[in-house]
Amino acid sequence: MDQSGAVAAELPVSSSFVGHARGVSDNISRRSLLAGAGGLLVGAAVPGSAQAAPGRTSRVSRGTTLAYADLHNHTLLSDGLGEPELAYASMRSAGLDVAALTDHATDSGFTGITTAKWQQIGKLTELADQTGAFTSIRGFEWSHNHLGHVNVWGTDGFLGAGGVTSMTTVYDWLAGTTGVASFNHPGRQRERFGDFAYDPRVAEHMVALEMFNNEDDYLFEGWPQRTSPLVACLNAGWRTGLSGVADEHGFDWGKDRGKGLTGLWVTENTRAGVLAAMRARRFFASRVKGLRLDATAAGVRMGGRLPIAKGDVTFRLDLDRGPEAAGHPLRVQVLRPGPAAPEVVHLQDLDESQVVRFTVPLDVADGDWVVLRIADPNRDNATPGPIGHVSNDFALAYSSPWWLTGGSTPAKSSTRHPSGR
Repeated sequence: MDQSGAVAAELPVSSSFVGHARGVSDNISRRSLLAGAGGLLVGAAVPGSAQAAPGRTSRVSRGTTLAYADLHNHTLLSDGLGEPELAYASMRSAGLDVAALTDHATDSGFTGITTAKWQQIGKLTELADQTGAFTSIRGFEWSHNHLGHVNVWGTDGFLGAGGVTSMTTVYDWLAGTTGVASFNHPGRQRERFGDFAYDPRVAEHMVALEMFNNEDDYLFEGWPQRTSPLVACLNAGWRTGLSGVADEHGFDWGKDRGKGLTGLWVTENTRAGVLAAMRARRFFASRVKGLRLDATAAGVRMGGRLPIAKGDVTFRLDLDRGPEAAGHPLRVQVLRPGPAAPEVVHLQDLDESQVVRFTVPLDVADGDWVVLRIADPNRDNATPGPIGHVSNDFALAYSSPWWLTGGSTPAKSSTRHPSGR
């Protein structure tokens, strides 16, 4: 779609789609394959490849390999500083396996993409993509000064924000596409996506909520005037995975330390493989390069649904913090729904030399979601929540949620596989 509102035909899912420092109206900052049977195996010497090396292999699940992704980046084609022709090469050389350009489609306030710019991004995306080694994706950031910003990937056209007064317009458009989308830096814009009002038509399109954007943790963005964006989104009924992004507006895409990124568990490093992982919510948010996180609850992988109403649930967590976070104590926090801020129902110190196991009583009557937050208890969260809240410490990573869907009581744990699986 161009900004006048003409909708372009969508590419099928199986076909090859092509793929912020803050805007002037925002506040100042505080701030990769195991294949399926017919898939692709990437050689170890290929930069940015999601190879089946020990650091890319989960100890609690099988059939996927970890790919590091940054799915939110800008160039001179909107309000970034860098030449778009350089962006993908910069991210690949920085060690990313998956990268997206998502320049703004705006309502006002700064320059946005046009049909010509959209086509230019598409050509650059096609040139950068290397099947099995580096996946490039064209997307756009639907950007409204009051309602919020939404990244969209996997569509043939884009949607402008001019004249839009509610999220219904966005959801009307998105429901007619094969794309997937994310709630960006949630809480920065005052209307917070119409207070996260749930629309079942796009439940399977809205796959992500940014928990790390640039250097910021969005767990308590807007507190105390606003509730936790995580709580507001998930309590409203959205089933979004949790992502991290750099939201780069400079010209050194992928190379800054401490900025958000997403760990995707893919069956193959292709556009189809990346989209499948996103739709399955098979990813985690991180702001530490090289960090690996995978987890199961009662045998169900993060991003999945637990057919449980009430009972003791055993979690198995595979964590490798990577070299950047070496020497710091780490703790996992089990987050559950609260009315305004998440409840922390379990704390567990982490030993990365083995799979970490712990059991937590869960009851769907207390809310239907559960998230793991990996934090350093000796460092402070720059955007704290309620006084004394456990999550006022520094987060390194978030798992995607699990959702309790009711059903049986979880069975007692069976004999443990010697590998931890």
